[in-house]
Amino acid sequence: MKEEYDLSRMQRRKNPFAVKLKKPVTIRLGEDVVDYFKSLSDEMGLPYQSLINLYLRDCVSTHRKPNFNWTE
Repeated sequence: MKEEYDLSRMQRRKNPFAVKLKKPVTIRLGEDVVDYFKSLSDEMGLPYQSLINLYLRDCVSTHRKPNFNWTE
């Protein structure tokens, strides 16, 4: 391994992972919803924010739409 490398001829290129970056958002969720995902994430061994993201990603990939049954 060299002690120094000449990077002056190195060419720039775009980050191939830039399209997969996550966008930080602020969202208001019910306390019961957060508690549910936190308890589920403890069982699964991953952060609850990641679990919420995985669930929403699954909804996107399967084109799942919310099913609301409004009753009076």
